[in-house]
Amino acid sequence: MAELKASVTWQQDKAFMGVAPSGHEVQIDADKEKGASPMELILLGLGGCASYDVVSILQKSRQEVKDVRCELSAQRAETVPAVYTAIHMHFVVTGTDIADKQVERAIKLSAEKYCSASRMLVQGGVEITHDFEVVAG
Repeated sequence: MAELKASVTWQQDKAFMGVAPSGHEVQIDADKEKGASPMELILLGLGGCASYDVVSILQKSRQEVKDVRCELSAQRAETVPAVYTAIHMHFVVTGTDIADKQVERAIKLSAEKYCSASRMLVQGGVEITHDFEVVAG
């Protein structure tokens, strides 16, 4: 198993600078003034992971994808720790002659096989649901 190393350094107040294993910096701010909060980053990580899978699978299926947007809505527990309890992912896929069946298949493969973030959250008890729409363009 490969070891990944990252760091998070306090800047001021509730702001931190994260350095990912790739070396990229990410501004983190619990007050959401200078960057996304840690929990927002988890939500964005899920959306990015699943969106990458969907784009990749659709391209391999020879679908003429021009844009994919993943709109996420989430519920969190009301008590500490305020973990995510449910997340809904709505994919908007834009392209030419995109087959609904291919989009449905791509989302299912991402959710059940490829998206590490999704699998990790589901195994942690988060209910994740999906739907999609296809837009001609």
